[in-house]
Amino acid sequence: MPKDHTVLTRPKIKRAVFLDRDGTIIKEVSYLRRLKDLRLLPGAGRAIGLLKDSGFKIVVVTNQSGIARGYFDEEFLNKVHKEIQKRLKKKSAAVDAWYFCPHHPSQGKRPFRRHCVCRKPEIGMIEKAAKDLNIDITGSFMIGDSLRDLETGWNAGMRSILVMTGYGKETLSIMEPAKRRRISFVAKDLMEASKWIVENCHHLLPPYL
Repeated sequence: MPKDHTVLTRPKIKRAVFLDRDGTIIKEVSYLRRLKDLRLLPGAGRAIGLLKDSGFKIVVVTNQSGIARGYFDEEFLNKVHKEIQKRLKKKSAAVDAWYFCPHHPSQGKRPFRRHCVCRKPEIGMIEKAAKDLNIDITGSFMIGDSLRDLETGWNAGMRSILVMTGYGKETLSIMEPAKRRRISFVAKDLMEASKWIVENCHHLLPPYL
């Protein structure tokens, strides 16, 4: 009987940058309910393009309790994400995957009013993305404008970066010194955060096959 010389290869492990949405990629407007209020933050497209060109998967993880509160539905949220993607592609950039949590522990109606494992700073969205996209979390980064975003990264075992857009300045001003010291980098915006990752962190990342 002839031998089977088929070589089994493991799926390639990927690095990712996990991004908050509101206040990080787009302008913070407190529960975006109208497409006409959608604004990409300056440099966001170029920043995402830089990260993708450097080999990172781009994954958005966003709490959207406006669904639980009845401000908008999942159909509208998907339209928002499609519009963001459309605008990013015009700048030669794109998001690889979108994950959102529609829940709130005390506001809204069931089935969305409940405790869950996906609402940041819980790491359910991170874990799902890691499984779906074969991401090595330890070689990945979290970028956002809130303490919740930073804690999500820390809880998952990633390095967390705070941007000064959105609620970033307020977040930094009220943080305890011990938590401030845990921040890997404080960036003016997503572009500065992306440059820092690309220019300074390749030697920190594990090898990939």
